[in-house]
Amino acid sequence: MTAYDWESLAVVIVCLLLSAFFAGSETALTASSRASMARLEKQGSAGARIVNRLLEQRERLIGALLLGNNAVNIAASSLATGILLAWFGNAGIVYATAVMTVLIVIFGEVLPKTAAFNAPDHFSLVVARPVQWVVRVLGPILMAIEALVRGLLRLMGMRVGADHAVLSAREELRGTVDLLHREGDVETIDRDMFGGVLDLRELEVSDVMVHRTKMITLCADDSPEEIVNAVIASPVTRMPVWREKPENIIGILHVKDLLRALHAVDGDSGKVDIAALLTPPWFVPDTRLVSEQLKAFRRRRTPFALVVDEYGEVEGLVTLEDILEEIVGDITDEHDVEVPGVRRQSDGSVTVDGAVPIRDLNRVMDWHLPDEEATTIAGLVIHEARSIPEPGQSFTFHGFRFRVLRRSRNRITALRIQPLPAAQAGRP
Repeated sequence: MTAYDWESLAVVIVCLLLSAFFAGSETALTASSRASMARLEKQGSAGARIVNRLLEQRERLIGALLLGNNAVNIAASSLATGILLAWFGNAGIVYATAVMTVLIVIFGEVLPKTAAFNAPDHFSLVVARPVQWVVRVLGPILMAIEALVRGLLRLMGMRVGADHAVLSAREELRGTVDLLHREGDVETIDRDMFGGVLDLRELEVSDVMVHRTKMITLCADDSPEEIVNAVIASPVTRMPVWREKPENIIGILHVKDLLRALHAVDGDSGKVDIAALLTPPWFVPDTRLVSEQLKAFRRRRTPFALVVDEYGEVEGLVTLEDILEEIVGDITDEHDVEVPGVRRQSDGSVTVDGAVPIRDLNRVMDWHLPDEEATTIAGLVIHEARSIPEPGQSFTFHGFRFRVLRRSRNRITALRIQPLPAAQAGRP
């Protein structure tokens, strides 16, 4: 072997090392945790700061690494081909192709990418500064390549430069949590809490409110004794008070205010002035986002509001507890009256009260029934059936069979839901 051959071999080895560096860096930087890098940068890590700056110009970063990787691979293959041609004649081309393919695939691709994928954050911090210099050096070439590529894509009718994100940041986070849940790293209750927090910006007050048909109210025209007895029998601490008709809410009665008034008159309920204890009702539109209502509760320092529709009619009520339950699930205490809304059957079906919210049923059963067009499970059946079904009617949609068990006037009060096998899910 001549000195030139040794020099060429040394250059081939250097090119293979550079190929490994470019391939590993690309994998590490694209797989690194943005959250971890943001936290490290906040703690003063210079490497994390560089990583974050590189990821902000992801297109240029990947272009520089691909350009560098392809350049060194081509250089290594060309030099190896020249050496083996000198040694073996025309057969050297075949030998060079076989040898360089094995070397580049193993040492230039698989090995560095596997190592980088196993510890992307650590690898990213190590290679951040060298990669930064690579991007700077290759910057002018990349700009020319980008201009050429964009021009070719425009000629093919493709829009370039427009920001069309397939998934929002919230959806990406939700997908990550679901993936970790399937892999067993996140428990179901934690996944549901993450999902509840992310859903607050998508839900409206009408999705979480207590409907007016389930509200506990008081009539101002009743005697003080009747009102006191009704309050004592009630499981809630705040009750709307109406006069003449249930939709005419004139105030909110708090149990604590009533107890203070009773104490002041030595327990004689007949002497209590109910009207003087009422606080002004707070009305909010049913289209307000739950996240905005949560902020409003914090500003007003009250956890109770009445919900009205576009015509100003009372539609229900919403409390701070209703919003928190969207995050942590049902909150019950020793005074709550539990209504069995979901009952599992021995045959695998589930009997559900019509007023059970779809979101609650999905959370309890780990189902994925859509809740965009209806809030309750009865509303979903009516929406899909395009009618008010009679008892005994059955419907199949979304991979479940719904059978109407009971109906009261125009309301579905009970249903039986049977999950269908995957093979039957698409049948009508």
